[in-house]
Amino acid sequence: MNEENAYQQEFQVKGGDFTRAGEVSCEIKNLLKELGLSAPIVRRAAIAAYEAEMNIIMYAWQGRLDLSVTPDRVRIVVEDKGPGIQDVELALSEGYSTATPEMRELGFGAGMGLPNIKKNTDDFRIVSEVGRGTRLEMTFLGNGHKP
Repeated sequence: MNEENAYQQEFQVKGGDFTRAGEVSCEIKNLLKELGLSAPIVRRAAIAAYEAEMNIIMYAWQGRLDLSVTPDRVRIVVEDKGPGIQDVELALSEGYSTATPEMRELGFGAGMGLPNIKKNTDDFRIVSEVGRGTRLEMTFLGNGHKP
């Protein structure tokens, strides 16, 4: 696989669809395994994808995850249409959550989503515009194809 032959796929996520929660991140995990990536990269990318997917489901109206895999990296770009994040620095702090009581009853809203994403990526960028949505860029370097 070279840069020109990178694997790419787009995944749509519908906000509020808790019945399908985790499907996209599970599909990404399985694809990365099929592509022969190392277990640590698969695990980190799956965790970050799951947290991003859940943030779309919990807070946005809709969103998508764009996956690209090249010989030296895995990249997932997440864009959502939603209310955006008022204070990105605060949202990046462990334990901070704006989850509703209903979300908490379902077991979500511990305030670890963005911190877990940041912890599991080699490069993480976030831009959010209140009233429009949020964009995450997650990169995992040295994708470690199994020999």
